[in-house]
Amino acid sequence: MNVILSLIVSSLAVFGLVAIAFVGVWAAHLDWLFGVVIPYLAVITFFVGIVYRVLKWAKCPVPFRIPSTCAQQKSLPWIKYGYAEKLDNPVSTAGTVGRMILEVLFFRSLFRNTRLEFGSGQEIKYKSAKWLWLAAIVFHYTFLVVILRHLRFFTEPNPFFVKIIENIDGFFQIYTPTLYQSGFLLGAALTFLLLRRLLDNKLRYISLPADYFPLFLILAIAKTGILMRYVLKADVVSIKELTMGLVAFHPTVPEGISVVFYIHLFLVSVLFAYFPFSKLTHMAGVFLSPTRNLSNNSRWVRHINPWNYPVKVHTYAAYEDEFREKMIEAGLPVEKEAAAPETKE
Repeated sequence: MNVILSLIVSSLAVFGLVAIAFVGVWAAHLDWLFGVVIPYLAVITFFVGIVYRVLKWAKCPVPFRIPSTCAQQKSLPWIKYGYAEKLDNPVSTAGTVGRMILEVLFFRSLFRNTRLEFGSGQEIKYKSAKWLWLAAIVFHYTFLVVILRHLRFFTEPNPFFVKIIENIDGFFQIYTPTLYQSGFLLGAALTFLLLRRLLDNKLRYISLPADYFPLFLILAIAKTGILMRYVLKADVVSIKELTMGLVAFHPTVPEGISVVFYIHLFLVSVLFAYFPFSKLTHMAGVFLSPTRNLSNNSRWVRHINPWNYPVKVHTYAAYEDEFREKMIEAGLPVEKEAAAPETKE
């Protein structure tokens, strides 16, 4: 599927979701469906899907150590094996935990990643991927900040850290209500990731609608959220009444909630339901990746496949004992000469 068709399919899918929510609430007055039923179904689908994917991955056999690394493996005492090597090529549980922490929290392998390209005259060039790392780290952490800020709609009283996050996020004290940097940084990071996928020839060639759809969906969620906060001024009191009812399993749908909120909530519900069945599940998969969560100790620990069945072997010594005379007659070398025939007295 070419890039134009992929963009059309994924963008139409998001526009279709927006239209479904708009028509369902504004024309059909299905507030209960979009405000209660669909969010509950989405959350159930999310947790059931994540558990299913994790259990499915956990059942995959990994009998041998296959950690990916670019560092020196621990070897002879006189070969350098410092702190960097202990994190890049760990041989202990502590080193593996440290590597996973750096990978999950700071995307260390992406930070160190380089891209190979051919220049003029087939000249090989290596380019840094630091901009990709920056966009990825900004996207993930701003997304986390947005989720944590939204806890104020689902808790009463609010956790202490929510207010701290809001104060830091609105540090510049711009606009009324306070402008949160996380929402706009999230949109900027998503835009960079989308443009990278469109402008990079190799990446554009292998991209499918499944690669564009999550980007468009999260962008639509961010835009509807920004629209509610800074332009349309949604009724926050009624929205919190609805969300607290969902959390307490006593759902209620107050009057006066704008259609934009239901569109926003429906898009979030679609993201939750879509999450376990998409590439976005790398959030859980990174912890089960054998290239990251295993120590590289194959040089001094023998790893035997636990489900190997007993194999009946025929050693070379037994083979030679069976065919020694014929091998000697054929002129083939043998390790043990044929025994001399016994002479009778």
